[in-house]
Amino acid sequence: MKGIVVYDTKHGNTKLVAEKIVEGMMEVKEIEIAISEVKEVNMEEAADSDVLLIGSPNHVGKPARGIEAFINKLGKIDSKTTGVGVFDIHIAQDNSAYTKMEERIGEKLPGLRLITPSLLVKIKTGLSMKGQLKRASFLNAWISERK
Repeated sequence: MKGIVVYDTKHGNTKLVAEKIVEGMMEVKEIEIAISEVKEVNMEEAADSDVLLIGSPNHVGKPARGIEAFINKLGKIDSKTTGVGVFDIHIAQDNSAYTKMEERIGEKLPGLRLITPSLLVKIKTGLSMKGQLKRASFLNAWISERK
């Protein structure tokens, strides 16, 4: 099984969270995981992944434009992806970008199944969010379910 984490970042916080999620996913032996900043993502690799995780900083309640464009592009190509998860980085929980990402995915990629609750990461709590980042291992359950 293949997975990819695609993220956009302005100050590096989303990248740090994406890397932590990948670390957790690497504990799952049945998955090959890749990570890519959205402006460097290989669309063929993303479309060939079974699992797709998308992360964005919160820009006034919306995901970054690059993430919106990525979701739009992915919706126009043949993709074998069946599961998706999203995460956003924000200072305040109001108007989280994750809801907009979920809506856009639902519109552009209606066949995808949300495989985990959205991960919200508050910058002011720091990047030691062990409880939140541990959720990256949600893939264990999803992979077991597919066997």
